[in-house]
Formats: sequence, C-alpha cells, structure tokens
Amino acid sequence: MFQEKKNLRTIGDISKLYSFSKATINYYTNMGLLRIAEKQGNKRLYDDNEVRKRLEKIKEMRRSGYSLRLIRKQLTSAP
Repeated sequence: MFQEKKNLRTIGDISKLYSFSKATINYYTNMGLLRIAEKQGNKRLYDDNEVRKRLEKIKEMRRSGYSLRLIRKQLTSAP
C-alpha cells in the first residue's frame, strides 16, 4: 500500500514559514494542539501539511474568540 511521504520541518522552519514564534509553537505542542511527527535526537520534526492545517484552524478560531482550551478540545475530538 502506498504511504504518503511526510514533508518534515523543524520548529525553526515552521516559525519562519507561518510567522509564529518558536515559543508559541512549543506552547501549542505542549498543549496538544500540534503533534510531533518524528524526533531526531533533540530535534522535534513536524509534518508540514498537518501543521499548516492546524495553525490555520487555530488562527481562524482565535479570531472568532475561542480560547486555546476550547480549540484543543475541538481539534482533539475531530477525526
């Protein structure tokens, strides 16, 4: 069966690409809003496609007034 190749990015890459600070990405990861796809030594690698979708959803929900706690609940209950 064909498995989609992941486009893995470091926290620095994600920070530059999507204009979020590294601290914010770490915070979102620790809250469970972003998932680590792989670890290489001390580096945490993120799936670019998943992170992009999640950060867009987080931005959209924050603009609508949702708290991060409610956003986490929404993202973790979604299939």
